[in-house]
Amino acid sequence: MKDYFGYQGKTVVVTGAASGMGKATTEMLVDLGANVYALDWNEVKVEGIKEYVHVDLSQKESIDQVFKALPMHIDSFFGIAGISGSNNDFVTTVTVDLIANKYISETYLIERMKEGGSIAFMTSTGGNGWEREDNKSVYHDLLTADSWESTVKELEKTGFTQLPGTLGYPFAKLAMNYYTILMQATFASKGIRVNSVLPGATDTGMKDEFENMAGGEAALLSNNGYSHTLAKSEEMAYPIVFLNSDMASYISGELLRVDYANTAEQVAGIRKVERVLSLVGIKQMMMGQH
Repeated sequence: MKDYFGYQGKTVVVTGAASGMGKATTEMLVDLGANVYALDWNEVKVEGIKEYVHVDLSQKESIDQVFKALPMHIDSFFGIAGISGSNNDFVTTVTVDLIANKYISETYLIERMKEGGSIAFMTSTGGNGWEREDNKSVYHDLLTADSWESTVKELEKTGFTQLPGTLGYPFAKLAMNYYTILMQATFASKGIRVNSVLPGATDTGMKDEFENMAGGEAALLSNNGYSHTLAKSEEMAYPIVFLNSDMASYISGELLRVDYANTAEQVAGIRKVERVLSLVGIKQMMMGQH
């Protein structure tokens, strides 16, 4: 049978590979014949991977050490690692969920990928509203900063760093969705495709954290339209494996919403929009409290 996905013998890197969507993705890639370098804080226990590499995505130095150990050529990168912010502060959450992806892309992937390469991130429908001018005005300068240090400085300038980590999560996802589009000029112009998958509510190891953040199980399930159930991790792994494969060779700049039509109906005006985060609104509320 023809290898339609085209992963056989390819060098791929997956972050967050120890659990949830990242682990499901890693397992699929191994089955498809890829040489998988699996990155995570925790040990990755997936039979058949090329190598497990320990990484702390909140630390630039740790990322630098990891990429010294990785191959000089990478065919596909899967940026899946993320934290909810429930157990971390705002800066750490944004660093893991956003700044690490930006740094890896601009420092290493642009040098180690060639035409035909592919990058896919796991973001969130919690980042719906990324295209709003008020939201873009908050994170645009952060996303166009030219180094890890300057990116962190721009984050500090937003005035958001004292917010709880649970607000760092949607901040990062809004910015990552926009960043996916910003990357096209640098990467797609060189024949390196960049896409993102925007999951609805999914049953992963962070389920309880997201349930608390949403305000209960019913509120969390409301993010999944007519499904009335949480998605399984593999149901998010399927689309991200597809987007980085040869089957999607003419797809770039896609923000693929995987929430059983919930967002699509909101955009169409069929379903009520429960909430779209306004970063400017949050900042104004913060100022009003002082």
